[in-house]
Amino acid sequence: MALIDLHNISKHYSAQKILSEINFHVDEGERIVIIGKNGSGKSTLMKIVNGTLEHDAGERITKNDLEIRMLDQRPNFKDGHTVRQAVEAGLDELTAAKERYNELSLLLADNFENKQLLDEHEKLSRYLEHHNAWNLDDKIERIIQHFDLKQYEDKPIDLLSGGEQRRVALASLLLQKPDILLLDEPTNHLDVYMVEFLEELILKEKFTLVFISHDRYFIDRIATKSIEVEDCALREYSGGYSDYLTQKAEWIRTLQKQHDNLLGVLKRENEWYARGVRARLKRNEGRKERLMSIREDSKNNPAKIKQMSVELQREAKHFNRDKSINKQKMLFEVEDLSLTLGNKVLLKNFTTRILQKDVIAIVGPNGSGKSTLLRALLGRLEPTSGKIKQGDFKIGYFDQHREMLNDNLNLMETFCPQGGDRVSVRGKDMHVYGYLKNFLFPREFLEKKIGVLSGGEKNRIALALLFTKNVDILILDEPTNDLDIPTINILEEQLTNFPGAVIIVSHDRYFVDKIAKKLFIFKQDKHIEESYQEYSEYLELEKELKELDEMQASASVQKPKSIVVEKQKTLKITFKEKIALEKLPLEIEELETQIEEKNKCLADPKCYEDIGVTALAKELQDLEEIYEQKVEELLEIQEKEELLNSL
Repeated sequence: MALIDLHNISKHYSAQKILSEINFHVDEGERIVIIGKNGSGKSTLMKIVNGTLEHDAGERITKNDLEIRMLDQRPNFKDGHTVRQAVEAGLDELTAAKERYNELSLLLADNFENKQLLDEHEKLSRYLEHHNAWNLDDKIERIIQHFDLKQYEDKPIDLLSGGEQRRVALASLLLQKPDILLLDEPTNHLDVYMVEFLEELILKEKFTLVFISHDRYFIDRIATKSIEVEDCALREYSGGYSDYLTQKAEWIRTLQKQHDNLLGVLKRENEWYARGVRARLKRNEGRKERLMSIREDSKNNPAKIKQMSVELQREAKHFNRDKSINKQKMLFEVEDLSLTLGNKVLLKNFTTRILQKDVIAIVGPNGSGKSTLLRALLGRLEPTSGKIKQGDFKIGYFDQHREMLNDNLNLMETFCPQGGDRVSVRGKDMHVYGYLKNFLFPREFLEKKIGVLSGGEKNRIALALLFTKNVDILILDEPTNDLDIPTINILEEQLTNFPGAVIIVSHDRYFVDKIAKKLFIFKQDKHIEESYQEYSEYLELEKELKELDEMQASASVQKPKSIVVEKQKTLKITFKEKIALEKLPLEIEELETQIEEKNKCLADPKCYEDIGVTALAKELQDLEEIYEQKVEELLEIQEKEELLNSL
């Protein structure tokens, strides 16, 4: 029997139908994601599952004594509670059960044939096992640490921000581990490291989960089933986001041509996923296997850990070669920039250039200084030291507070402040409704005031308005917050087609991977690392390097001096290799220039008409093969040098 079963459920608000005779069930161990446009009925379905919203028709059947808990968008706490007290709220039953279990264990030591005591002991054991409550104090401490709440644990809960309070509420629910956990956008206000911890906790402790999320990597890793809410009905797909894309595209192929546009979006999304994500996941799995192998024999072979570490660092270096085109127009020139807020140092000695075609994601933990850096670039915050030189250009800015919107204006007045019903979008004259329907707004919204819209609807309006501005660079602070997946797809398409520079701050790994061509990564030492790899790839490498550091630190076997001497002889850098270390970087730089020139020629018919496309492509291929050989040779010598230094 299912834990909960909704049979022929219908729900409407006034004359608007939300759900019509839908069927939905949750089995133990399932992790179900609810997908759909904002306003389609996702939250309504969640509240009916929770039992906090009455349905108009149908039947809701639940297993006896079913414990359901839901993460509210605005959680309530007891007055006067500290953060730690709020995290521990709701654990009284578990604490009492643990105390009674220990008491029964002592009683049974002297009276082990008492059936009543044995039955109670067994029942409590199953209860504690289900909630994984054997080491409750350790779990509490671990969750407080990973959700960055340790610094606030003795602080009154009502002094925390809304995002911090949601982290407290989520921590408490995870500790309670109800029969069914309901989460509405659980990754909001979490940085990528907190999301990774949440993913691992949910999988390790086998939660039964129903959730709503726009974080597509989170969905793909967590969901066992996807339920799409569309046109008052539910459609079921097996697996996570990648499986949903494949199955949805197949379903749409069977429908009429009216769905061609949606099919195009799904096809592009699916192709991107298959091309980049699956290939990277396969590569990461291979690295994981090597890590597990090294973990097994690390005690006997500490040098192997170092070798693997060098290999991973070499992978990172491959991505971090400077790929910028110097001839592009310079927008920002940042020199030795340092930023401090109050007594907190956020950034030290950052130097970079931002060019006209750059698409940059600024990433890092919560509170590291990402939004502060944006404010400095916008001229709204004076640097503590250093300079930001700015060229002559126009900026379009989207912030989390939607400052560009006026709640007293309707949509027509917002987009056509001078009157009329037309709007210019990058030189193309469009009717306001024709433009806004691309952002999923129906015609009846045109006369609605901004102030009556939901947070997600306001975000859509702010983004739609931003793309009507004639600007050279877009700066966006957490643009995917409160957006559904269909709207994020629209945003991604708009950003991909934008001809200028883009700078985004985001924790959405999928969004960053798909859009950004360059990363500014805030590090723990208050410096920024620049990288050209995908963000999820960077995070995977970072995690693996950390594991290797921990293995190396715990490796207890010391190498005898004779073995070290022998290794040094074996790894000695030859005279030929020393010469190569000097020459190869210059040769590689020259090859990069030649490859760039060949690529430019391939894009220009006037350039390749004499030699021919085929011949030019062959020349390019030969150059790239030589380039890879030179890079490989250099990296092997550098690896040998690093291993020698480590002995």
